[in-house]
Amino acid sequence: MPSNSVLEQKKAIVADLVEKMKKAQSGVLVQYQGITVENDTKMRAAFRKAGVDYMVLKNTLIGRACDEVGYGAMKDKLNGMSAIAISYEDPIAPAKIAKEYADKVETFEIKGGFIDNGVVDADAVKALAEIPSKEVLLARFLGSIQGPISGFARAIQAVIDKGNEAVAE
Repeated sequence: MPSNSVLEQKKAIVADLVEKMKKAQSGVLVQYQGITVENDTKMRAAFRKAGVDYMVLKNTLIGRACDEVGYGAMKDKLNGMSAIAISYEDPIAPAKIAKEYADKVETFEIKGGFIDNGVVDADAVKALAEIPSKEVLLARFLGSIQGPISGFARAIQAVIDKGNEAVAE
């Protein structure tokens, strides 16, 4: 039977994870296995740079946190060595980074995740990873609305230029 100090440490870990999951916009659960130290170090650096918390925890601790937050459906994905990546600002960042390393490392795989207070499967996380960043989407949008406006401005300028030619003659 574990000592009271060990139980208190585990309760603190679960409480911390619950708070992080409640504040998070999204999270990704991964199979943390077979990744080299070099790839793990690069992946953790990428998560940190993107403002994502990445933790390797026992399945029972993640499961208890999932129960408290209301993500009980994620518990069936908790087998083997698990890690969780949680993002507070960019809901796509953990999915993109996890997918990048899942593509590189055969035994590292995405199990599922959560977004918008709902649990999603691995396929949904992979689809989320394919979405362009917010900046790219905004640039595409601005480009699409700028095209017709600039075309209209050129047409108006052509009419003005044509009118000036007629006056000059």
